[in-house]
Amino acid sequence: MLRVLGRSSSINVRKVLWTCNEIGLAYEREDWGIGFRSTQASEFLALNPNAMVPVIVDDGFVLWESNTICRYLANQHGRTDLLPIDAQARARVEQWMDWQAGELNNAWRYAFMALVRKGAAHTDAAAIAASRHNWNRHMQILDAQLDRTGAYAAGPVFTLADVVLGLSVHRWLMTPIERPALGAVAAYVGRLSQRAAYLQHAAKETP
Repeated sequence: MLRVLGRSSSINVRKVLWTCNEIGLAYEREDWGIGFRSTQASEFLALNPNAMVPVIVDDGFVLWESNTICRYLANQHGRTDLLPIDAQARARVEQWMDWQAGELNNAWRYAFMALVRKGAAHTDAAAIAASRHNWNRHMQILDAQLDRTGAYAAGPVFTLADVVLGLSVHRWLMTPIERPALGAVAAYVGRLSQRAAYLQHAAKETP
């Protein structure tokens, strides 16, 4: 059975768990990370030298990086609805997945660490304000994209892009910051909320 290593409160672990649920894939999850077994343990570092969750072990095949894991699982189980075969359609999905992992994550990191995690290294008021502004700006980019598609991040159907972005949107909504009213994002959350896996895994975000 597939092993998923990482605490369920991690947004990146939840990407993998949500993907497994969409596929209907059984898995065993092991708690690693903050509050559980240390990712600095030699046993874990042998699997991921970056000491970060999640990691999967699939019949001896070890893989890390959450978005890559999601793509692997969709490929491995033939879920072309989640990750299309057509080159352009697939590129569109991967574009928004990469945007989430890079641009969007970098925008919210300081504000989230300060306001939710209460990190001692994240107390600079100007940096918090800048992060909040940048986070909202990126959410407006997503809102414009959702307004164009009228449905999901990469087009009219649900894909892996919506797994990773759906969790990010929920994090934005749950963090105590001032937010602009984004109608397309609000409608998007309504659509995602019809999916049992979204309700299950987004609910783990409890600032």
